[in-house]
Amino acid sequence: MATTAPPAIAPPPTLNQLFLAFTKIGLTSFGGGLSGWLLREFVQRRHWLTEDAFMNGLAIAQAFPGINVVNLAIWIGYQLRGGKGALLGALGIAVPPMFVAIALFVVFEQLSSHPPVQIGMAGVAAAAIGLSLNMGLRALYRSARRVVPALFALATFCAIFVFQIPLYIVAGVLAPLSIALAYRRIQGEKKA
Repeated sequence: MATTAPPAIAPPPTLNQLFLAFTKIGLTSFGGGLSGWLLREFVQRRHWLTEDAFMNGLAIAQAFPGINVVNLAIWIGYQLRGGKGALLGALGIAVPPMFVAIALFVVFEQLSSHPPVQIGMAGVAAAAIGLSLNMGLRALYRSARRVVPALFALATFCAIFVFQIPLYIVAGVLAPLSIALAYRRIQGEKKA
């Protein structure tokens, strides 16, 4: 079976291009799943990042406190244009959509009791769930290529969904353990 090489990485965007890309995503993405849109825009469409780099950034963004997508925007912006890129990533993903959200809330408050609006919101929610599922499956596929990361994914799933252990406990135990094992593996590869 022939495999295709990943596309070449494009030159970094200008600060204006970066801000507009984040603003576009922030203004056109509804109901969650923003990391899926970021993947599509920055990796698949514009080729500004590799998928591996994006997934690393997503993992880092989810490990830090705060809103994951803002953390990811800061990380992407920093990777592409340094400190100014990080600032513009955060502003682009958060500020324009905030103004739109305020305006839409006022309108929605007036229309929320109408059945067509309720049907439309159900459709938006379904699309957001699909995007989140896509990101989860991509991350699982990447981690399942090796036994240890696949075992951590399975342990995390079972701990949270089967045994209903609180997320902060699961993350507090499994994250340091997985980091230590990954560090040990990397050190072993360097020595080899």
